[in-house]
Amino acid sequence: MSLGDDGYGGGQGGYGDDRHMTRTRLPEGEVDPYAPPRRGSGRSSRGGRPSSRNLMMVVGIVVLLIAAIAFANRGGDSADDSSSGGDARRPGGSGATAPSGVKPVDGKTGGIASGFAHSEQGAQSAAANFAVALGSDGMFRKDSRRVIVDATHTPDAAPALQQQLDKAYSGDFLKNVGLLPDGSAPKGLSFVSRTVPVGSKTASYATDDATVEVWCTGLVGLAGEGSTKPVSQTWFTLTQKLHWTNDDWKIVSSSQKQGPAPVNGDDRAASANEIASAVSGYGGFTYAR
Repeated sequence: MSLGDDGYGGGQGGYGDDRHMTRTRLPEGEVDPYAPPRRGSGRSSRGGRPSSRNLMMVVGIVVLLIAAIAFANRGGDSADDSSSGGDARRPGGSGATAPSGVKPVDGKTGGIASGFAHSEQGAQSAAANFAVALGSDGMFRKDSRRVIVDATHTPDAAPALQQQLDKAYSGDFLKNVGLLPDGSAPKGLSFVSRTVPVGSKTASYATDDATVEVWCTGLVGLAGEGSTKPVSQTWFTLTQKLHWTNDDWKIVSSSQKQGPAPVNGDDRAASANEIASAVSGYGGFTYAR
């Protein structure tokens, strides 16, 4: 759902183990002609931003809680990058799906990819990786949630968001999702929360600020015999406002909307055990453009 987990490492959506990590490159996207106009001035120096930004900043509750709440209320029966990816735009080709050829980042902060290029392409890569981390099952546990939020948000945005999320992930909410008060799954069941970016595009870009949209699909639910919250799929678009601070891209605020969702196929639904085995057996990706 919106709380999917790409799983930085193998196992149940762990975000700090890279033993089973696979790296891949996201396709290169072009600027949406229907996107909001680019911002002109208002650039800030590295590591800071205008004081008006602090007054106007609205910290969105990321982690895709809209879909999480809908799920909770549902019953069930059972390298160096100095370019912006211009080389990927070839005449006659699809610029929205052409890879840039830039290698994924090597750094990590709190088990999450970091050290993104100070470019439009780097901002898109950051947004895709942040979507994965913020949609992981680690967000349902207070200790790991704090690590994820601190690693993905600016120092100004993180504290307020932490407080909002602590309230949002209440005991009642976790119970409705089917989890125990500490965010763990009941014995015999495996909690699945994984987000997979399908593509990204830049809505606006300036030297130190960017707005990036990430189109995602997600899995969420409890896998195992007797689960009344079976794993289901959702589609959503996450919009992140990023700021360049401390030599990296970080989130200032974010929001999400449902879709666009494709027509469901005729695939046979996997059994609870098949889903649980797949989630624990397939590791996640580090995304780059």
